[in-house]
Amino acid sequence: MTTTDPAAPARRTNRRTARPSLPPYRRKRWPLVLGYAALIVVAAIYIYPFLIQIATSFKTDPDSTANPLSLIPHPFTTAGFRRLAEVDYGRWFLNTVFVSVCITVARVFFDSLAGYALARLQFRGRTVVFASVIAVMAVPGVVLLIPKFLVLNTLGIYDTYTAMIVPLMVDAAGVFIMKQFFDSIPVSIEEAARIDGAGVFRTFWSVVLPMARPALITLTILSFQGSWNELPHMIVARQSPELNTLTTGVASLVSGQLGSGNQYPLKLGAALIMTIPVAVVFFVFQRYFVRGAGEGAVKG
Repeated sequence: MTTTDPAAPARRTNRRTARPSLPPYRRKRWPLVLGYAALIVVAAIYIYPFLIQIATSFKTDPDSTANPLSLIPHPFTTAGFRRLAEVDYGRWFLNTVFVSVCITVARVFFDSLAGYALARLQFRGRTVVFASVIAVMAVPGVVLLIPKFLVLNTLGIYDTYTAMIVPLMVDAAGVFIMKQFFDSIPVSIEEAARIDGAGVFRTFWSVVLPMARPALITLTILSFQGSWNELPHMIVARQSPELNTLTTGVASLVSGQLGSGNQYPLKLGAALIMTIPVAVVFFVFQRYFVRGAGEGAVKG
């Protein structure tokens, strides 16, 4: 005698209609694809204005005015770059290089000294000094522009290279970065150097500072970019056209120094050349920065 299972037809139907489950790697692929798509969209939003800058630099004035968002110059011309010779662009560039190199070297040296002193030396008021450094970081830079001008004018160094360089030789953020990194270095290493007869500065220069390579590279990149792109301080520290940097010079072009008209190719061409050194420094030091940051994280 045979018995019939009333649920058998339903199970057979479910077997025929059920879809096989996707492998795990396929289930993980779609979130990855969507993530990359979102990153591409965000990157395009950030890169598109830069592409417009490059394209407009090679346009004519009428074409840049009629087609400001076009990425194809019609016609292609380098007249905007040739006109930079009329505004003493080369002198602006040399001034910026000189000022930026001096500020970067000074910041790396003095910020490292200050950071080491706050991290290792025991002296009265160290906590108050470090709190003051943190407080300075919270003050907007624009608030200090008028006091800077008054101090520079009182000292008699206004409108000189000294006024452009000296106030920027130390940075509160740089002191904070170096202090935090020196705190992560074991004290036993310095004690071994002192047993061998090394003094405080010798220990700092020969033992601790080489170990701070990640922080030094970070500080170098930030200092060079900050001093290269510095505009407010350069406005209040100088007045002579001979002391113009790229930021103040390009700002004068934007304000219409060469007369009427949009002059988009000239302005954006000047800004494009101004961007190149900063981009080169970043890409040259990027791999050392990433590698050094990884070493610092493991060491910490």
